[in-house]
This record gives sequence, structure tokens and C-alpha cells, in this order.
Amino acid sequence: MIKKFLSYLIPIPIEIIPSNVSEQLELTWNNGKLVLDTKHTNYSYGNLQKVLRKGLLKIGKENINQMQHILLLGVAGGSVVETLTREFKFEKKITGIEIDPVVIKVAEKYFHLNEIQNFEVILADANIFVTETKHIYDLIIIDIFEDCFMPDFVYSEAFISNIKKILKPKGYILFNTIVLNKTAEEKNKSYKNQFESTKFVVQSFPNIDDKNELFLIKKEYE
Repeated sequence: MIKKFLSYLIPIPIEIIPSNVSEQLELTWNNGKLVLDTKHTNYSYGNLQKVLRKGLLKIGKENINQMQHILLLGVAGGSVVETLTREFKFEKKITGIEIDPVVIKVAEKYFHLNEIQNFEVILADANIFVTETKHIYDLIIIDIFEDCFMPDFVYSEAFISNIKKILKPKGYILFNTIVLNKTAEEKNKSYKNQFESTKFVVQSFPNIDDKNELFLIKKEYE
């Protein structure tokens, strides 16, 4: 517990864990919280948790608690699961898709995700999962990163089309992005255009925590 208290003064590194997918995972006590980072960005329980929390608040606690099934693409340490279950008191089903088995082990060992009764994590590639799932979801949270970069497939027409198909009418997409350069900025602009204005309401919130842009998309019609 001494390390936790000292972390209010300076970050206290705990462990560096190699990963074939994420390259390097870093556990650190920071401001009294255990956070999960990669070499260049926060993965869970730091600024990322604040970013996604803002998106969830835009949807609203009342709307979220009327949902039956939430899909999380990209789990990492599971900070958004903690926000949903502890702060929003969400008790229905949450399914998380994570491609990195090392991340899952870290999330269970240090953040106790396996103790959350209404949460299930599946080791899978999100790009493949959305083509195969038989379920439809009230909320799809997309938070997929390779260190501080997003894989190209999250912007592809095929992936976006599959996301649309597995989203219920009146459901929401919450898509977290990082804008580090002009190319990323242009990708985000074109992303908006892939949602028909007659069927979807698209809101974007740029410059959250400096470099994050958050998309909140509501499906009005089938």
C-alpha cells in the first residue's frame, strides 16, 4: 500500500510484461490507481477511462440501464466494464472481445475482471467476431488499439457494415479514436460519411484529453 500512497507524488512502476500482440504492457501505480499502459499510451484505468466515461454519460445512465446486451470490442484492463458495472450499475450482459491473451491474464490478475458476474471475455479477433456473431447489441463500444495506433480494419466499409448489422434499432456505437496526424484526421472525417443521415445520428467530440476524438452514433432506423 506504500506504493499506492507514493503514487500521488510520482508514478510507481510495478511490472513490465511482454506481449506478442501489444509488444509491451506496463503496470503502474498513478494517483492512487493501478493503470495499464503500453509504451506510448494508456490502455486502461487512466485517461482512457475518463474518455469513454464521457461518452457513456452522453448516452445517459437511464438509457444504458434499459439495455440488455453491450458489446465491447477491445477490452484491455476493462476500465469501461468497471465504469458500467460500478458507476452506472449496469446488471445485464456485457461481452468483451480481446485479441491479446496476455492482456486478458493481466486484466484478471490485477483488475479482477473475471469476478464481474455479468461480464464475459472472448479471446478473438474483433474483425472476425463481428462477421460471425448471431447476437445483436444495444451498445457497441469500439476501443481497439495497437499501442497508440488503430488497425486499418476499423475504418473499412466491411467492418462498419457488420457493426451496423449487429446493432439494434435505437442502439448506440461509441468509437474511441486517437488523432495524432493529418492522416488520422482525414480518416475520421471519412468515417462519419459511412453512416447514412437518414438512418444514423452521428456526433463527434474532438480534443478529448488532447488527442482523442470520440464518436457517438445512434441507429434511428433499420
